[in-house]
Amino acid sequence: MNTETRKEEDWALANQRSLMAELARLGRLLRREPEEETAPSSTPSALDLLCALFGLTNFERRIVLLCAGMELSGDFANTCAAAPGSAGNPWPSFGLALASFPEAHWDALAGSAPLRHWRLIEMPGQGSLVANRLQIDERILFFLTGIRQLDERLLSFVEPVREFEQIPPSQAAILGGLEEAWRGSTNPPPALQLCGPDASAKRALAAHLAAALTMPLFRLPSALLPTSLSELENLQRLWEREAILQNAALFLDCDRHDTSDAARQLAIDRWIELTHTRLVVATREPRREVDRTLVTVEIQKPTSAEQRSAWQAALAPAGQGWNGRLDRLVSQFDFSTHAIWSTAGGLLGEKSEDNLWHACRRRGRSRLEDLAQRISSRPTWHDIVLPEAQLRTLQTLSLQLRQRAKVCDEWGFAEKSNRGLGLSALFAGPSGTGKTLAAEILANELELDLFRIDLSAVVSKYIGETEKNLRRVFDAAEEGGAVLLFDEADALFGKRSEVKDSHDRYANVEISYLLQRMEAYRGLAILTTNMKEALDPAFLRRLRFLVQFPFPDQAQRAEIWRRIFPAKTPTDSLDIERLARLSISGGNIRSIALNAAFAAADANELVRMPHLLGAIQLEYEKLEKPLTDAELGGWR
Repeated sequence: MNTETRKEEDWALANQRSLMAELARLGRLLRREPEEETAPSSTPSALDLLCALFGLTNFERRIVLLCAGMELSGDFANTCAAAPGSAGNPWPSFGLALASFPEAHWDALAGSAPLRHWRLIEMPGQGSLVANRLQIDERILFFLTGIRQLDERLLSFVEPVREFEQIPPSQAAILGGLEEAWRGSTNPPPALQLCGPDASAKRALAAHLAAALTMPLFRLPSALLPTSLSELENLQRLWEREAILQNAALFLDCDRHDTSDAARQLAIDRWIELTHTRLVVATREPRREVDRTLVTVEIQKPTSAEQRSAWQAALAPAGQGWNGRLDRLVSQFDFSTHAIWSTAGGLLGEKSEDNLWHACRRRGRSRLEDLAQRISSRPTWHDIVLPEAQLRTLQTLSLQLRQRAKVCDEWGFAEKSNRGLGLSALFAGPSGTGKTLAAEILANELELDLFRIDLSAVVSKYIGETEKNLRRVFDAAEEGGAVLLFDEADALFGKRSEVKDSHDRYANVEISYLLQRMEAYRGLAILTTNMKEALDPAFLRRLRFLVQFPFPDQAQRAEIWRRIFPAKTPTDSLDIERLARLSISGGNIRSIALNAAFAAADANELVRMPHLLGAIQLEYEKLEKPLTDAELGGWR
């Protein structure tokens, strides 16, 4: 048995003796028997602590003890009934206390006085104030008897934070200031507002802070806060009493909070204002002003060097030999320390670079999959036909994304400013000319996920909602650095006209916000449009790359037809030059090839020109476009 355990057992025994001795003295007081002299204990009992914590007077102390006696002593009901002032009632009452205890005062049962404000006692009946039964709260009874447990009414709301990870030096440097803020003499202490994208680091910092101050820490997700103010205040009162009893701190977790929920926003603000005990608020963005002192600290993700060190430690012993090979991983995936250890620990089999890379992709895509459509395909440069200039631009894009770590981190460009370091591109051209295919090729070559975001669905008519939708997408994508394909850019961009009203002004704010996030995004963000001429040149200048996807000429269409069928597809006597005369885009060509393949498979034949003719007629009907004689020459 260790020393701490022995001390706890000794205190529990001494507390029990002290409580029973206090109850015996109270019984003699009720029976009007002479007081016996007793030596005061050198160790404060739970009752002593309760009185000190809540500032109880001697009279209020005896009321608490009177109610506790009713629960702990089988003969206490008879003692109460026989006592003067009880009116024969076998229960504790305020009238009994007034008649029996010295230093009595009427305001002991006022709503603002400690007994009722902190709900140390309850009045379950509907009788008069003097005769009504008084009952001790169960949590307070357990406290008096030395039983340490969380109030069961809080079990569905808060959870203890017992385990916490190590934090990197850049985050640990913040701890000293947080400790100083809470060690001061201000009452109430300031609430600490931890902002930034690293949710696990904020939780770990709060846990380290609580450990440094030797106090327990509990977590309350903001989604569990009642939006009814009466229920909220009831829950807050229970928590604050618990915090006082345990000398505990609360971690109010607002990282997953939907800022568009006005009722929840009000509940969070009200909780911060009501709670006067130690409170840490974790939030993505700083909250608006509330009626309480807030110390706001921005928590950044670990630096690249710290992430690299964390990977080496998490992959040990294999990670020690990965020094140079971890650079690409750190550059692409902006993981917290928690995410690094969790990802490394979840690897199955050999901890190879390939396994690790794909494990990081899986983790990085988890939040984004709820907000965008993941496109999974494996096209290569062989699958796209474009003029040489456009291909060079696309390959330059790929090169810059591969070398981002060297230029931005090793060569110091990121130290000056993150603005303009993001890879942003506009893919412009008619439908079916390869814009999405080019994005798929870039993502596949770089072994990254590709997510398609339909801007027409993101844009909202409500002021401020578009930015919130875009913020959720970029915040979710930052960790994994996926390739983001914003389709239908025309839904947001357009020729800026004279600002006539507030909606025109906010439309420009939405565009500026999107471009700002694209410029700072650590991955590749692509906008697509069918109408480049409708875009404002001022916006186009803020994009790093512009790729014009032209409608294919006959030579390019012939090349597309040569590449369109997979090597495994059986074909026979296809007239490429005749097919190239069809004035259609690559997307239409793919659709025709696929439909022809199905027709041939159903007939158990090789893919031949008659199958393609049927598929061509079907495609033209879909396009509501007539087949010209020039296109059909020699087919009939």
